[in-house]
Order: sequence, then C-alpha cells, then structure tokens
Amino acid sequence: MTAELHTLTGAYAVDAVPEEEAAAFKRHLRGCSACGQEVRELRETAARLGASLAVVPPPRLREATLTQIAQTRQWPPLVAAVRRAQPAKKQPVRIALWGAAAAAVGALVFGLVTTTTEPGADPAQQQLASVNSVLTAPDASTVKGAERGTTTVVTSLSQGKVVVLAGDLPPLAPGKAYQVWLIGASGVHSAGLLAQDGPHRTRPVLADLPGGIDRVGITAEPAGGSRTPSTPAVAMIPLA
Repeated sequence: MTAELHTLTGAYAVDAVPEEEAAAFKRHLRGCSACGQEVRELRETAARLGASLAVVPPPRLREATLTQIAQTRQWPPLVAAVRRAQPAKKQPVRIALWGAAAAAVGALVFGLVTTTTEPGADPAQQQLASVNSVLTAPDASTVKGAERGTTTVVTSLSQGKVVVLAGDLPPLAPGKAYQVWLIGASGVHSAGLLAQDGPHRTRPVLADLPGGIDRVGITAEPAGGSRTPSTPAVAMIPLA
C-alpha cells in the first residue's frame, strides 16, 4: 500500500484523488518528506501554468451581465407541479428577481468559461490539459534527481507523454539554453528547451515518450538547441 501511495503525488497535487485516498495520502505525507516536497513542486508548477492562462475580464463584462439580467426570465422549478398539491406561501418578488439575476450571471459566466477553455482554442491551454493528463494518469511514474539542481520527471505510458520539471540549475552563459534529452535503446531524442520561468525555475517540458527510454538528460546547448547533445550532461535521471 505504501508503494502505491508514492505514485499519487501528481494526482494529489491537482486535487484529483478521491476523498478516502486523499485522507490516506495526507497521513502518508506526515512521514514522507520526499513526497511532501514533490507535491509542493508539482502544485507550484500547476499554479504557474494556471497563472499563465489568466485572462483579464473584458471591460464590457459588467454591462453585458446587467443587460442579461434585465432580459432573462426565471424558469419555474422542476418540482413546481408537485408543490401545487400543498399550500405554500408566496415568496417575495425580490427573491424571484434575485433568482433571475443569478440564472443570467450563471449563463453568462458559463458561456465565457466554455469559450476560453474550449480544447484547441489556445496552445497554452492545450499544454496545460496535456500536463494535467500526465500528472493525474493512473500509471504516472515520478522520478526525481538532485544532480546540480532539482529535476522531476513524470512519465505515463497510457498517455505516451513525459513531463520534465527543473529548478535551481547552474546559471548559463549568454547565448546558451538548457535542452532536455530522452535517451534509450532507440537513441537520443530531444524533448525541447527549458524556458526560464523565474530566477530559479523553468517551465515544464512536455514531450512524446518514445519506446525504450530509460534516462532523461539535460545539457547546455546553443540558444536555438542542438540536434544531438554537444556538452556533458548537467543532469542525468534514470527512469528505472
């Protein structure tokens, strides 16, 4: 059971664990500092991804909401026919108006959310959805390395994806960038460049997971990236 709990860090970090399992994992965190640190880092990453998608409300949102309130009538409750059999007091008119207002606001906000979160509408939203799919996958496997910085690698065979999170890597010379490599029997594959997301952090790298990959490496390459690693690895994380 303890071994299984170690695999819940990604799902727990984004509140995707059922209540009973969440309670068991919370007890597990009291005695497992490694899982505690991993959950904190994954939550920070999820928060940064969410912040990158933050949208300033349109200036006309308040006016549009008030217009919808004035034009939207409240539908009778579905249980109205049942209630007619029993005498009931009439509710004040203002309560009905508040109900109509709430319905209008709810409809407007729901339309705004579905518009801005529709799959495929924004590359950043697509990446966020894909990262969350990997972190919350039932078969998600997490490996951490602490070689010249902190690197966390989350893989999911069912999703066919890998997420690489890195922090506190050594500073780079101008014109250089960190590049992530997926290494295994099929060769060396570039997973992409680590973009800075603050003085000590980088944005997550999301990539397809080729078969036979057993290591993830990070090297310092020219700013545009390289076809193959050209410098010794700054970090090398075994996946087994």
